[in-house]
Amino acid sequence: MIQRIGHTAFVTSDMERSLHFYCDLLGLTKAFEIHDEVGNPWIVYLQVSDFQFVELFYGGTTPVMRESGQIGYDHMCFEVDDILATAEHLRACGIALDVQPKQGLDLNYQCWVRDPDGNRIEFMQLHPDSPHVKAQSRFRRV
Repeated sequence: MIQRIGHTAFVTSDMERSLHFYCDLLGLTKAFEIHDEVGNPWIVYLQVSDFQFVELFYGGTTPVMRESGQIGYDHMCFEVDDILATAEHLRACGIALDVQPKQGLDLNYQCWVRDPDGNRIEFMQLHPDSPHVKAQSRFRRV
Protein backbone atom coordinates (compact mmCIF):
# COMPACT_ATOMS: atom_id res chain seq x y z
CA MET A 1 0.00 0.00 0.00
CA ILE A 2 2.35 2.81 1.16
CA GLN A 3 5.53 2.98 -0.92
CA ARG A 4 7.26 5.99 0.67
CA ILE A 5 6.74 9.49 2.03
CA GLY A 6 6.09 11.52 -1.11
CA HIS A 7 6.26 14.98 0.42
CA THR A 8 5.65 17.10 3.44
CA ALA A 9 3.91 20.42 2.93
CA PHE A 10 4.30 23.83 4.53
CA VAL A 11 2.50 27.13 4.05
CA THR A 12 5.03 29.95 3.67
CA SER A 13 4.73 33.55 4.80
CA ASP A 14 7.41 34.61 2.28
CA MET A 15 8.12 32.27 -0.65
CA GLU A 16 11.41 33.91 -1.65
CA ARG A 17 12.75 33.70 1.89
CA SER A 18 11.69 30.04 2.09
CA LEU A 19 13.29 29.23 -1.27
CA HIS A 20 16.52 30.88 -0.13
CA PHE A 21 16.51 28.78 3.04
CA TYR A 22 15.65 25.41 1.48
CA CYS A 23 17.57 25.79 -1.81
CA ASP A 24 20.48 28.16 -1.19
CA LEU A 25 21.24 27.20 2.40
CA LEU A 26 20.09 23.55 2.64
CA GLY A 27 20.87 22.59 -0.96
CA LEU A 28 17.48 21.30 -2.14
CA THR A 29 16.63 21.62 -5.84
CA LYS A 30 13.61 23.53 -7.12
CA ALA A 31 11.87 20.85 -9.19
CA PHE A 32 8.66 22.45 -10.51
CA GLU A 33 5.74 24.74 -9.73
CA ILE A 34 2.00 24.24 -9.93
CA HIS A 35 -0.46 27.05 -10.63
CA ASP A 36 -4.10 27.06 -9.58
CA GLU A 37 -7.09 26.79 -11.93
CA VAL A 38 -6.83 30.46 -12.94
CA GLY A 39 -3.05 30.50 -13.37
CA ASN A 40 -1.93 32.00 -10.05
CA PRO A 41 1.23 30.65 -8.39
CA TRP A 42 0.13 28.00 -5.88
CA ILE A 43 2.83 25.44 -4.97
CA VAL A 44 6.60 25.12 -5.40
CA TYR A 45 8.08 21.62 -5.16
CA LEU A 46 11.64 21.17 -3.91
CA GLN A 47 13.29 17.83 -4.57
CA VAL A 48 15.00 16.08 -1.68
CA SER A 49 15.76 12.75 -3.40
CA ASP A 50 14.11 10.39 -5.87
CA PHE A 51 10.35 10.88 -5.59
CA GLN A 52 10.64 12.83 -2.32
CA PHE A 53 9.77 16.50 -2.10
CA VAL A 54 9.12 19.43 0.18
CA GLU A 55 5.95 21.17 -0.97
CA LEU A 56 5.77 24.93 -0.30
CA PHE A 57 2.43 26.73 -0.59
CA TYR A 58 2.26 30.46 -1.09
CA GLY A 59 0.77 31.89 2.13
CA GLY A 60 -2.99 32.15 2.13
CA THR A 61 -3.56 29.86 -0.85
CA THR A 62 -4.64 26.68 0.94
CA PRO A 63 -8.03 26.01 2.53
CA VAL A 64 -6.31 25.34 5.87
CA MET A 65 -4.44 28.64 5.69
CA ARG A 66 -7.60 30.57 4.83
CA GLU A 67 -9.52 28.87 7.66
CA SER A 68 -6.85 28.94 10.36
CA GLY A 69 -4.50 31.74 9.35
CA GLN A 70 -1.58 29.45 10.25
CA ILE A 71 1.80 29.46 8.61
CA GLY A 72 3.86 26.27 8.77
CA TYR A 73 3.03 22.58 8.64
CA ASP A 74 0.08 21.74 6.37
CA HIS A 75 0.15 18.00 5.63
CA MET A 76 2.19 14.88 4.92
CA CYS A 77 1.78 12.78 1.79
CA PHE A 78 2.26 9.04 1.44
CA GLU A 79 2.82 7.73 -2.07
CA VAL A 80 0.76 4.59 -2.77
CA ASP A 81 0.62 2.16 -5.67
CA ASP A 82 -3.20 2.04 -5.99
CA ILE A 83 -5.35 4.94 -4.78
CA LEU A 84 -8.66 3.06 -5.10
CA ALA A 85 -7.39 0.06 -3.12
CA THR A 86 -5.91 2.41 -0.53
CA ALA A 87 -9.21 4.27 -0.14
CA GLU A 88 -11.09 1.00 0.19
CA HIS A 89 -8.62 -0.26 2.81
CA LEU A 90 -8.98 2.97 4.81
CA ARG A 91 -12.78 2.77 4.69
CA ALA A 92 -12.69 -0.92 5.70
CA CYS A 93 -10.61 0.08 8.73
CA GLY A 94 -13.27 2.61 9.71
CA ILE A 95 -11.26 5.66 8.67
CA ALA A 96 -13.39 8.41 7.16
CA LEU A 97 -12.06 9.99 3.99
CA ASP A 98 -12.07 13.80 4.03
CA VAL A 99 -11.61 13.76 0.25
CA GLN A 100 -12.64 10.81 -1.90
CA PRO A 101 -10.21 9.61 -4.61
CA LYS A 102 -9.84 12.22 -7.34
CA GLN A 103 -7.32 13.47 -9.86
CA GLY A 104 -5.46 16.66 -8.90
CA LEU A 105 -4.10 19.54 -10.97
CA ASP A 106 -0.73 17.73 -11.04
CA LEU A 107 -2.47 14.71 -12.71
CA ASN A 108 -1.83 12.50 -9.68
CA TYR A 109 -4.65 10.65 -7.94
CA GLN A 110 -5.25 11.50 -4.29
CA CYS A 111 -7.49 10.98 -1.29
CA TRP A 112 -7.28 12.55 2.14
CA VAL A 113 -7.79 11.55 5.79
CA ARG A 114 -6.97 12.93 9.23
CA ASP A 115 -4.95 11.13 11.87
CA PRO A 116 -6.31 10.80 15.45
CA ASP A 117 -4.93 14.28 16.29
CA GLY A 118 -6.51 15.91 13.24
CA ASN A 119 -3.35 16.17 11.13
CA ARG A 120 -4.10 16.05 7.41
CA ILE A 121 -2.66 13.11 5.44
CA GLU A 122 -2.71 12.85 1.67
CA PHE A 123 -2.41 9.52 -0.14
CA MET A 124 -1.18 9.95 -3.71
CA GLN A 125 -0.82 7.60 -6.67
CA LEU A 126 1.60 9.05 -9.22
CA HIS A 127 0.41 9.52 -12.79
CA PRO A 128 3.12 8.74 -15.40
CA ASP A 129 2.77 12.25 -16.90
CA SER A 130 2.87 14.12 -13.58
CA PRO A 131 5.58 16.69 -12.89
CA HIS A 132 6.73 14.48 -9.99
CA VAL A 133 7.64 11.67 -12.39
CA LYS A 134 9.13 14.05 -14.97
CA ALA A 135 11.31 15.66 -12.27
CA GLN A 136 13.13 12.35 -11.77
CA SER A 137 14.84 12.57 -15.15
CA ARG A 138 16.06 16.10 -14.33
CA PHE A 139 17.14 15.45 -10.75
CA ARG A 140 20.89 15.43 -10.29
CA ARG A 141 22.58 15.78 -6.91
CA VAL A 142 25.98 17.41 -6.90
